[in-house]
Amino acid sequence: MDQRIESQAIPSVMAGRARGGRLTQQDALICLHDAASDARLLVLADGMGGDGAGELASAAVVDTARRFWNQGQWREQPGPLFLEALCQAAHAGLRRHGEGLVGAEPHSTVVALLIRGRRACWAHVGDSRLYRFQHGHCLGRTEDHSLAQLKVARGELAPEAMGLDADQHVLLRGLGGPQPPQVEHGFAAIRPGQSFVLCSDGVWERLSTAELGRLARRRNLRRALHEALARALERGGADGDNVSLILVRIGWMTWWRARGRARRASPAGRDAAKADGMGVEQL
Repeated sequence: MDQRIESQAIPSVMAGRARGGRLTQQDALICLHDAASDARLLVLADGMGGDGAGELASAAVVDTARRFWNQGQWREQPGPLFLEALCQAAHAGLRRHGEGLVGAEPHSTVVALLIRGRRACWAHVGDSRLYRFQHGHCLGRTEDHSLAQLKVARGELAPEAMGLDADQHVLLRGLGGPQPPQVEHGFAAIRPGQSFVLCSDGVWERLSTAELGRLARRRNLRRALHEALARALERGGADGDNVSLILVRIGWMTWWRARGRARRASPAGRDAAKADGMGVEQL
């Protein structure tokens, strides 16, 4: 089993992946940061399709995210519109890649988080997840587009048993299929003490929501990431899945900078700052 962890970091974010017991690494992720605006784009993809198509698929999703970010569309477009366009473009790219393959079809999940100013928005297709925590308490998570999640909705399966269900890996939506994907969206205002976790099924099948919440609160995100992935690898065993994880923490400085930018950009905000003497509103 390959336990080597590849990691990357940007301010307030730590990400990593490991191959586990699989022959290939079909998870891919990317963390992008704009220093001028303090905006972040975080994308995680889990590929599938056989004969190397899974690796190709997840890498192509990440490449699409990088291209969209570099083009700067996120600066002008509403966040959900930008993420929708990113997902649809990634899907179209996988369809084109598939035309040149024999005996393999590149498909991928995707979960993407855009943090810009005082808002966070996210999108997902498949069973890669986003969790949102406040001081370790789970405020919610994305719902998988899988047969197991459908069984939960019907009351046929307990949520905590999803990772062990035989139908967990039967996906109802994904990128690269014959039809354009239905992308699920969410959004929230950012607050100090808030954290986000993006992960592939190799992580959430092995770590509980409570564990993820505690790890996301750790002061040292690098250590938290390595501990989380090490647990997932150990519990997955010799035949365990690829594991990938992105930890995001909204600290006071991140929130303060976003608040200050919003107030400076607004004439009303500048007037309010003069009126209260400090430019700080109560939470």
